Amino acid sequence: MAIPEFLTDTVKDYSKQATAAYSAPIDTSQFTGRQFVAGQDPMQTQAANLATQGVGSYSPYLSAAQTAQTQGAGALGSAATAVGGLGALQASAAGSTGAQAYQPFMSPYQTDVINATLTEYDKSRLGGQQSIRDAAVNSGNFGGGREGAMMGQYNADSLVNRAALQNQMLQQGFGNAQQAAQQNFANQGSLFNMQNQQNLANQGLAGAYGNQMNQQFGMSDFNRTGMGQDINALGSLGALNQGQQQAYLSADQQAAQTGAYEPYGRLNQYGNMLTGLSGGVAGQQYQDPNQSNPWQTALGTTMGLGGLYGKIFN
Repeated sequence: MAIPEFLTDTVKDYSKQATAAYSAPIDTSQFTGRQFVAGQDPMQTQAANLATQGVGSYSPYLSAAQTAQTQGAGALGSAATAVGGLGALQASAAGSTGAQAYQPFMSPYQTDVINATLTEYDKSRLGGQQSIRDAAVNSGNFGGGREGAMMGQYNADSLVNRAALQNQMLQQGFGNAQQAAQQNFANQGSLFNMQNQQNLANQGLAGAYGNQMNQQFGMSDFNRTGMGQDINALGSLGALNQGQQQAYLSADQQAAQTGAYEPYGRLNQYGNMLTGLSGGVAGQQYQDPNQSNPWQTALGTTMGLGGLYGKIFN
């Protein structure tokens, strides 16, 4: 197709401009590279450091809970031992009651003491028998009925008194043994109460250790939850700041890229205009490459990072 004469100079000018523009390489470093990537916001750095510090932060609380659990188990074991002792005390106290409860407390020497006492008593009564015989001899009634009656009465009185003395000593021994049995029963009751109080104290201590263990677990959960919330807040705000900064950088990048490709767009429009003037069909309209909304892109990144921070320690 022949170029109209009135467009000859214009086409020559276009050719010179196109040759100059397309022969010069585009410096892509002006709109590509890491300089257009927003760095980590200080809040994000703080959130990352806090997350690192929080790893294993539950360990002291877990150790304290384990210690409380061990101590609680020991207190329960002591309580169980005390319960066993209470059963033994109950059995022992039960043996201290009843009609035969006095027997274990009878003196092992009581029989010897009674026998010795009665022997001395019998010896002391021999003197009285001799006095009756001597009186009978002096009165000329030795061997007579009067002596026999007096001797019989004397011996009968001796037996009665001997039996009374023996009963008195037996009763005294029984009373002492019964009193000792009653005192033992009272002592067993006091000891039972003491051990029962100790048992209740051990059970209460076990419960206190259990509460302490639960509190340690609660503090651990609170620590991690609170730390997670702090990390979430810092990370989300930091991601928002980073997204805003990324929007600025993306806008600068887009501006630099648009400026770099601007001559090609202008020449494209210039050429299409000349083609139309010369009667030809204009080519496709030039468009800037990779046009996007910097804020929408940064916002998507921000939302993704914010959600990630929210999942830490959850």
